[in-house]
Amino acid sequence: MIRYAKPTMVDEALALLGEDRWRILAGGTDFYPAQGAKPFRDNILDINGLATLRGIEETDGHWRIGARTTWTDMVHHPLPAAFDALKAAAREVGAIQIQNVASVAGNLCNASPAADGVPALLALDADVELRSAKVTRHLPLGEFILGNRRTALDPGEMVTAIRVPKRSAVGTSAFVKLGARRYLVISIAMAAARLVIEDGMVADAAVAVGACSAVARRLAGVEAALRGQPATPALVDAVLTTPIDELSPIADVRGSAEYREQAAREIVVRAVRAAAGLDEGKVAA
Repeated sequence: MIRYAKPTMVDEALALLGEDRWRILAGGTDFYPAQGAKPFRDNILDINGLATLRGIEETDGHWRIGARTTWTDMVHHPLPAAFDALKAAAREVGAIQIQNVASVAGNLCNASPAADGVPALLALDADVELRSAKVTRHLPLGEFILGNRRTALDPGEMVTAIRVPKRSAVGTSAFVKLGARRYLVISIAMAAARLVIEDGMVADAAVAVGACSAVARRLAGVEAALRGQPATPALVDAVLTTPIDELSPIADVRGSAEYREQAAREIVVRAVRAAAGLDEGKVAA
């Protein structure tokens, strides 16, 4: 018989995960569409009763985003400018009704190549907190998402938080999304850029692209090319002349691999310019 449980304590949820196989239900915005009209075959662990997993807090070393924190929570919480790209991405996760219930952790666990929150979190050097009844561990986000719909979650584990180190919560950031229309659309390509500018020069850079590979990727070559450059429109040249070897563009009904390869470079240019304060633009039509 299929079981349904809605625990109110994290330890209770972890105990249940350790004794049986469960599908975790959070916001449900991906859960129910994926289920469709098929009969339920797995036990359902509803974590919406875990109040301690919702919210954003500042600790000595990190900004900690609880697993049940919604995208609306993210938009409205006061955070440093380094989080502006993540807030811009939050506004692109479906309609407002979706943003009100969809969770940040659910966006990661769904592991879609087009998950809007992933590039901005990669640019913040985020890691994922995984807990089981026996152990807590932390994985860099780039090691947590393994491929399309695949994560590094072990049996008995659940995501309890996403952490952004204080050392990475600096600078200014921007997010650019390319879709077939301006609103309510799955990404063809998207980019997040975070720049630390000191004395008119780029002291540090973090750039990530999503929807152009099976998993979102940081662009180490572009980041290296940007460091040490003056924060002027000439930054565009650093992006345009640097090979982007980290991407393996995918092809689907929204765009060919060739189109994505060209689009990725253009939206990186736009994100870098916006993060440097050279212009604005969070969505590319």
